[in-house]
Amino acid sequence: MAERTAPEWLIEDGIGERRALLIAGERVLAARVEWPDELRAGDRSTAKLITKLAGTRRGVALLNNGDEALVDHLPPRVTEGQTLEVIITRAALAERGRLKRAQARVVAAEMPPAPASHTEGRLVRRFPAGLWEDVWHAASSASLDFPGGEILVSVTPAMTVIDVDGIGSARDVALAAVPAIARALRWFDLGGNIGIDFPTLAAKAERRLVDEALDTALADWPHERTAMNGFGFVQLVARLEVPSLLHRFATARLGASARMALRHAELAAEGGTGRAVLLTVHPGLKAKLKGEWIDELARRTGREVRIATDAGLAIEAAHAQLLNA
Repeated sequence: MAERTAPEWLIEDGIGERRALLIAGERVLAARVEWPDELRAGDRSTAKLITKLAGTRRGVALLNNGDEALVDHLPPRVTEGQTLEVIITRAALAERGRLKRAQARVVAAEMPPAPASHTEGRLVRRFPAGLWEDVWHAASSASLDFPGGEILVSVTPAMTVIDVDGIGSARDVALAAVPAIARALRWFDLGGNIGIDFPTLAAKAERRLVDEALDTALADWPHERTAMNGFGFVQLVARLEVPSLLHRFATARLGASARMALRHAELAAEGGTGRAVLLTVHPGLKAKLKGEWIDELARRTGREVRIATDAGLAIEAAHAQLLNA
């Protein structure tokens, strides 16, 4: 792949998802995934107000896609049952055991048109080999290695927590982890409340070194941050508009894996010969392969699509091959 002089968003329209990578040279700087039929920050929707919260300008509305949203800036005289035009300020977020409603506000007459609600970039048939796989498997495992250690990233209802673990002095491990933390924030498209649990650094001077390293590594990533406390904990707060890759794996691992399985099948069909594509998946994944997705795979590859199951496969380990018979 030729070296690029500036970072560029590349877009790959997959089956059941739209993938985006911010690439500079052969390095992935950031990633994003959008699933169809999801309302994203900046999208406008008609909505029916179903609950008005007494004493506030907030309520719950039913959006035109059937989802509910918490709506702010309600006009004073609006009544339940009334239809409004709203703009989404944060997409709905699925968490273990619950769903956080989307957030929206009523569109005001003077409000300018919303920016594009999806990632903009150059549409490509396929990303450079291996780049999407690197991001996807890192998100699937919720971890990234760094010299001498590893960061583990956990999604909880309260915040996303990054745990730093490694071999060596606490200072050296903390400093070595900073580039991996910066990469995880961008690769996994993280936002909201984020806690980083570094090894405990007793000396203020050492904590200051880590704070300075974070300042440098996150200089172009919009956020607010606390200084490291005496227990090695740092809190970040960043704008949260869409589900992160980790949210998707935490709440829809089968769906994410099904989409990746279809990508494997597309790749297998490129540059090969055969009259059929055989996609082998874990039995639990088969039900997630929608009929329209299989039809789209057949259309894209120009081949018959056959699905087989293998209970010995991991959910994430689907594979595909071309058959002549």
